Amino acid sequence: MTYFILITYIALTFLSSLWGKQGKDKTPESYFLANRGLGVVTLFFTLIATNFSAFFFLGFAGEGYRIGYTYYAMMGFGTSFAALSFYLIGNKAWKLGREKGYITPVEMIRDMSGSPFLKWVYLTVMLLFTFPYLALQPIGAGYLLENLTEIPYFLGASLLTVFIIIYVFLGGMKSVASTDVKQGIMMVILMLAACIVIAQELGGLGEANARVFDIKPELFSREGAGNYFTPQKWLSLCLLWICCVPMFPQLFMRFFISKDLKGFKTSTILYALIPSVLFLLPVIIGVLGHLSFPDLIGKEADQILPKMLMAHSPEWFYTLVMTGALAAFMSTLDSQLLALSTITTRDVILPFTKKKIGLDQQVTLGKIFVVIFALIGLAIAYQPFDTIFDIAKMAFSGLAVLFPTTLAVFYWKKVNPTACAISILVGEAIILGLYFGWLPKAWSLGFASVLPAVGISTLIIIIGSFVSPSGNQTRRSHEI
Repeated sequence: MTYFILITYIALTFLSSLWGKQGKDKTPESYFLANRGLGVVTLFFTLIATNFSAFFFLGFAGEGYRIGYTYYAMMGFGTSFAALSFYLIGNKAWKLGREKGYITPVEMIRDMSGSPFLKWVYLTVMLLFTFPYLALQPIGAGYLLENLTEIPYFLGASLLTVFIIIYVFLGGMKSVASTDVKQGIMMVILMLAACIVIAQELGGLGEANARVFDIKPELFSREGAGNYFTPQKWLSLCLLWICCVPMFPQLFMRFFISKDLKGFKTSTILYALIPSVLFLLPVIIGVLGHLSFPDLIGKEADQILPKMLMAHSPEWFYTLVMTGALAAFMSTLDSQLLALSTITTRDVILPFTKKKIGLDQQVTLGKIFVVIFALIGLAIAYQPFDTIFDIAKMAFSGLAVLFPTTLAVFYWKKVNPTACAISILVGEAIILGLYFGWLPKAWSLGFASVLPAVGISTLIIIIGSFVSPSGNQTRRSHEI
């Protein structure tokens, strides 16, 4: 039964992805952006499917197990507030993309700021900090297939990656968006079903929570187990989601692909509503996991969702829900691969070989980079480090540092591009210094690294622009 469900799902996903190949003209705008023609339903599901990944299925349940219900409050409301930054960044990006034909966020920043230095700093950060998040998807797939079948962890991660390479290679953004709709619907329904089935098997949600409360009451506190969420961490992590989510390259590029601005705004509103409901479900399963698996530590807790399903549901249901998790991994990894290959082709290779590479060759080159970046993600996944949440938080924090620069370039005429580039470099130095212990943790005053990094970056942009304003004419010419 397990293999039948998996093979059926993979076959249906592959057939769905072929839709993207039909009628596809060989242009970068078609392959990378689906001809900027997605309707509101497809756009909404590709936004949530792209963002809700291995981190959502395994990371959320793992943190629910380790920290408790307060993790949901921080993630659910923090991510919902990210819709505000979607509007600030996405609304402007959609208009500029239509007017100027931008395909990547990097070429937009380069053109608007007029600064090659800022472009290369922005590009480097966007690429480097996406790789850890990219690696989470084969890591999650490896864990999942190892629990579902007898397939070893790394072989499972490799098989999933190869399959994704095939359908991204065939259809580009159209294939990705087409599969995202089905995967997004499947992910939502199956996670809800999993929560209901597990709660019922444990005597009902109220009864099960009461039993957990008796043995671990700290899981129900505002601070969470071990007093994890101090007020400083609450503030820091809410800021993290607002700043980092629109900076994911795979999400930023989706600001270009809506058929119209009204559809984009509707999708943004819907995106704000979904996390407030959906994010609670894996956290519930993680908390209830203490009844069946009370002694998990470290990375073991990241597998609490498959463990609970295996213990409290029939094989066919367990397989079906884990296939939904597989859908979440795939819908993020395919988008990341496409975004990274697009940026590398358009912003790294093309500027040096503009006269040599035609439109067809750009698409071919993009496909080659899909394979290269997939292999890099696999290499990182070969020996996983830290928990899923720790890996994600470091990647997210690095991308969040780009937010002040993006906002400044979009809305401030006097912004100094050099100050922006310096602000990014200083912000990333703070993120990495605190993560690897090069800087004393006391310097952060109890806040997560993202708050001092984004705060100091913003201060550098403001001071640098007043001391030496650019008065950049390129920037002014792009006002809409």
